[in-house]
Parts: sequence; C-alpha cells; structure tokens
Amino acid sequence: MTNVLVVKANNRPDGVSTKMYEAYMETLKQSDNLNVEVYDTFEEDMPYIGQELFSAFGKLQNEEALNEEEQRLMNAKQKAMDAFEKADVLVFAFPLWNLTIPARLQTFIDYVYAAGFTFKYNADGSMAQLMTDKKVVLLNARGGVYSVPEAQGMDMSMNYMKNVFGGVFGMEITDEIIIEGHNAMPQDAARIIEEGLESVRESARELNSQFA
Repeated sequence: MTNVLVVKANNRPDGVSTKMYEAYMETLKQSDNLNVEVYDTFEEDMPYIGQELFSAFGKLQNEEALNEEEQRLMNAKQKAMDAFEKADVLVFAFPLWNLTIPARLQTFIDYVYAAGFTFKYNADGSMAQLMTDKKVVLLNARGGVYSVPEAQGMDMSMNYMKNVFGGVFGMEITDEIIIEGHNAMPQDAARIIEEGLESVRESARELNSQFA
C-alpha cells in the first residue's frame, strides 16, 4: 500500500487552491491502492519555531524537563515529521498569498526542514539528501499571472517549494499544476479554474494508475 500525505494549506472555502485540494481528494477516493492521510495546516496546532525550540533542544540534551510551551512545540514538530516520514508521496495544495506561501505551510516546512531528518552535513561540509525516494506533487493557485518571464521572479511560492523539496531535499517533483490569472481576467475565470481542476483530477488519476 502506497502512503500519500496531502498537505492542505488554505482554509478559505471558496479558495481556488481549496478547490484543487477537493478535486484531488475526490479523485483519490476512487482508489483502493492508496493510503491517503491529510495534514490540514489550519486545523493542526502549529506554534511557530523560535527560542522555545532551541531551549527544548538544550534541555533534552541535558535530560531536563520541558515547560508547557516547549513540549507543545516539540509535539507539533514530531507529529509533522512522523506524517512526513511515513509518506511515499507528498501532495501540497497551497495558494500564493502576498507573493509567498501561507505562514502555516511555512511552519510545516520549518518542522521537517531539519538536519539529520531530511538532510545531513557530511564531514567536508557538503549536504547529503536523506529522503530522495519520496515523490512530490505541487498544486498551486495564484490570482495573477506569474508564468510570464517578467513576473517569474516575484513568485516566492512555487519557486520556494521547488527549491526546498526538489533542491534541498532532493525529492522527485512528479507534477506541478498551477491555476493562475483568474483574478486578473475575471471574464475568463470560470474557464481557467475548470481547466485547471481537470488537470488536477488527471494528476490524481495518474498517481492512482502508478500504484494500481
């Protein structure tokens, strides 16, 4: 059985990336070959990483008890790491907000972006990737058009996700689906969104067929 973790990073009911998530999940339901779990970043308890984390690390090394906030953060971090490690395939459904990813998705990445977990440093200082066998699907929605050359550098959502998962972690990004321009071109929004959602469904069908 192939384990799929779908990370949902939008809590707007009418958000386009929410619709992408729903279309992907609805299609995956047709499969008996996939064990699908959801990590909803807006439902999980996800305290930000800060001094509490480094304090907790120090206390753990010295076998000291953690305070309530330190334990809360360590529990949240471990839950994300466990879900991440278990997955064979990672699917991220996320919007472009203010040119970047939602803060809660960033927090999830902060939890798993850890030396000794997703990568390590060799004796010579070079980086070794530890989870290169995982596959990644990226589902992104953005109301403007950022695929044109003059705007590509402004997108710090899809570019960032690709740099982290495909670059630092060395995972295979098997699919990238972007729905864009629906806010910039409202007269074409319905068509843009539906065409994009069909691409999302096709991506889910392909995933299912790979592990049939």
